[in-house]
Amino acid sequence: MYAANRPGYPAELFDAVEALAGRGLRGARVADVGAGTGIATGLLHARGADVLAVEPGDGMAAEFRRAHPRIPIVRGDGDRLPLVSGGFDFLTYAQAWHWTDPSRSVPEARRVLRPGGALALWWNDADPAVPWIAEQDERIRAFFHASGDTFRSLPAELTFTTRQVRWSRRIPLDAHLANHASHSAFLLLGADGTREFLEAERARLNPLFPDGIVEEHYVVSLSVALV
Repeated sequence: MYAANRPGYPAELFDAVEALAGRGLRGARVADVGAGTGIATGLLHARGADVLAVEPGDGMAAEFRRAHPRIPIVRGDGDRLPLVSGGFDFLTYAQAWHWTDPSRSVPEARRVLRPGGALALWWNDADPAVPWIAEQDERIRAFFHASGDTFRSLPAELTFTTRQVRWSRRIPLDAHLANHASHSAFLLLGADGTREFLEAERARLNPLFPDGIVEEHYVVSLSVALV
């Protein structure tokens, strides 16, 4: 299952969303766009938000419905939101804004948010300040001949306030490797190449984590704009 080993988000992220938006999530009408399997949507729901998911993909939407049968989901994307105008207090994009065309998604955000509503964008990345994570990230970039540059520019039409939230989780080494295997680069690589690379990673990490438990460190980059 795609989401089984993916990291979630810490409570401190949602504290920061509320602080930057100037209002709480409990009871707020929220649309989580590019919801995927619902990792962020489920946490917004648990926070007390009246949340609706927006997801374009067939497979992701099917997995979302299995995982969150009580949370409504509609098919669409940020460039063409199938949502009522002025109906939402928050519009959230958990690692999904970079898939939009801002010339369309910004006007759509303005349309569906109520006056003073908040557009919240965030990305969750492995923390490069941790040496073993930086070294692993460099090996992955070199393996895929990747530059590491990700297009995440914020639209100039809106004024954003930003914050970073650092957090960590402790998981089995197998789950850490499975998390990597679920990313698109490894899915495209194929089973044999993925297995070879990740078994080499296992051999490198075993001495660092002899009890088989890896502490993954993350940094969430959050940007919030009021419209």
